[in-house]
Amino acid sequence: MRTRPAARAGQYTALLAYLIFLAFPFLWLLSTAFKPPRELGSLHPTWVPRHLTLANFRQAFDEQPLLHAALNSLLAALGAAVIAVLIATPMAYVMARHRTRLARAASGWVVVSQAFPFVLIIIPLFLVLKRLRLIDSLAGLTLVYVVWSLPFALWMLVGYVRAVPVELEEAAAVDGAGRLRTLVSVTAPLLAPGIAATALFAFVTAWNEFFFALVLLKSLGNQTLPVVLTHFIGAEGVADLGPLAAAAFLATLPSLVVFALLQRRITGGLIAGAVKS
Repeated sequence: MRTRPAARAGQYTALLAYLIFLAFPFLWLLSTAFKPPRELGSLHPTWVPRHLTLANFRQAFDEQPLLHAALNSLLAALGAAVIAVLIATPMAYVMARHRTRLARAASGWVVVSQAFPFVLIIIPLFLVLKRLRLIDSLAGLTLVYVVWSLPFALWMLVGYVRAVPVELEEAAAVDGAGRLRTLVSVTAPLLAPGIAATALFAFVTAWNEFFFALVLLKSLGNQTLPVVLTHFIGAEGVADLGPLAAAAFLATLPSLVVFALLQRRITGGLIAGAVKS
């Protein structure tokens, strides 16, 4: 059935409103980052700065070690993404191909674990890391990020593995390929879009995470970028709005770049998977 013009107009209107809703915080952040202090304190704010300035960016870098904090976030996020994918991929394959009671119980636990709030686990987590002498270290924070992102990464990859036709693996077995060779040469290339999407999820989650980093990291040299951003807020809760907006804008760029690099591969893989027989 053809879509009526009124219904189509309503769909486009809803889509436009949703896009504006998503873009508004980022555009306002970008506008604030380039405004001089006089415009930031104006009673009649404007979308476009009347006098563009880079003073907020210079002040942000002068006041806080943003580059070092960004490097800490990058190391923790990349480490968490790589380790989570390496662990979740073979686990997802076993859970998808061998649907035993244990596999179903593990799948249920994965779903339930996502409902646990951060506050519920932070105290036992802190005690465990203290015993392992990993408090105030990027290694300990990376381990926490791996554990936190692993359940959802596993849940994502199980769905991708189930989308790969088992007949392909059976054909490889008939040709004499072992289980490991089949997984590496047949299944893994078809899982590339799913692995990319899972790695992207783990990276963005770790890059933007704040609570664990705030509790587990004490020294300024080990703090990640989200924690350092709080230093632009004074003791009385008054924010240095211009430098804060400039630093926050820079903090969002890595996530956007990673998604831009991977989105074509992810989208292409999803479309290709939708038409497989």
